[in-house]
Amino acid sequence: MKSYLAAAIQMTSVPDLHQNLAQAEELIDLAVRRGAELVGLPENFSFMGEEKDKLDRAEAIATETEQFLKKMAQRFQVTILGGSFPVPVDNTGKVHNTTVLINPSGEELARYHKVHLFDVNVPDGNTYRESSTVVAGKQLPPVYFSENLGNIGLSVCYDVRFPELYRHLSDKGVDVIFVPAAFTAFTGKDHWQVLLQARAIENTAYVIAPAQTGNNYSRRLTHGHAVIIDPWGVILADAGEQPGIAIAEINPSRLDQVRRQMPSLQHRVFS
Repeated sequence: MKSYLAAAIQMTSVPDLHQNLAQAEELIDLAVRRGAELVGLPENFSFMGEEKDKLDRAEAIATETEQFLKKMAQRFQVTILGGSFPVPVDNTGKVHNTTVLINPSGEELARYHKVHLFDVNVPDGNTYRESSTVVAGKQLPPVYFSENLGNIGLSVCYDVRFPELYRHLSDKGVDVIFVPAAFTAFTGKDHWQVLLQARAIENTAYVIAPAQTGNNYSRRLTHGHAVIIDPWGVILADAGEQPGIAIAEINPSRLDQVRRQMPSLQHRVFS
């Protein structure tokens, strides 16, 4: 593993696939021009709209999104985490909330279907039922072992509230954890940063958390603050509340230092 720059992209995705892909391309280009070799997009980056519209267009969204990710990775010669997007599930009328990791040759390295679905009555009066349109994944997320970029673990948004998922990634030797998200504005202000820092600290790993921000559609407001966090829990970069990028160095010597100084994973009593 070498030192390199990673970028967490922040978008305001809307119910327009092509507008979102154009926004994503612009921000990937910005990240690469600033030196990023690993780039993460947020949850639902290619489409954020009403559930019915998502289902009606899921086939086209999935096809065009995958083509876009492979094209961008090849064009810019970077590894890209395709935040998440809907992929139809046969004979269900529903989709998987899916994230994929793509290498600079346009090849898929890893794929994960979101396991924990956001079925929540938020205190701001909004109710979310992700399970009404999404089939939960059945497999724990994978870790992709990269000689240059470190061991990369996948997760999506609401997963961040379930530490056992990240302990699984830790047991697999993860160095860098992706948490692409579309956190609600209401929950984000209290929980987003502290949960991400906890996942970084307890697993002594970098966390890269691309995010949605602003008013995506109707009453759907997202929190923003895409961040990159080091293994000590330090916020290295924060994209704030506007579309843009958070960019920071992923440094193997920092990983080694923190793991030497705070070897908590070696002190586990229960597993």
